Amino acid sequence: MNDIATGNLYAGLVHDAAEERFEPLLAREGVLIERIVSTGQTSAPGFWYDDAREEWVVLLSGAATLEFEGAPPRRLLPGDYVRLPPHCRHRVSWTDPAVPSVWLAIYLGEKA
Repeated sequence: MNDIATGNLYAGLVHDAAEERFEPLLAREGVLIERIVSTGQTSAPGFWYDDAREEWVVLLSGAATLEFEGAPPRRLLPGDYVRLPPHCRHRVSWTDPAVPSVWLAIYLGEKA
């Protein structure tokens, strides 16, 4: 029973944070679950995420727009989720500056 961990995904939100916040919630071999909080941040111009792991992300609050290489952008609202296969190039082109965008991301596989 000593390894029970509890928390709240909405605790400690800073509405005007200068930088996006990445917080690992659970890390095991081949699995990473993290909370990401965006407060208006976007990917740097020309930057694309290109992860070797499969990724599943759900937006819990706020709003965001994701861009995918070779595909139309996708606007996300609370409850929307995306499954990204390994090496799916994507970027965050917009997050709501007025309401924290809280993401729950699950990565499967080893980071290359």
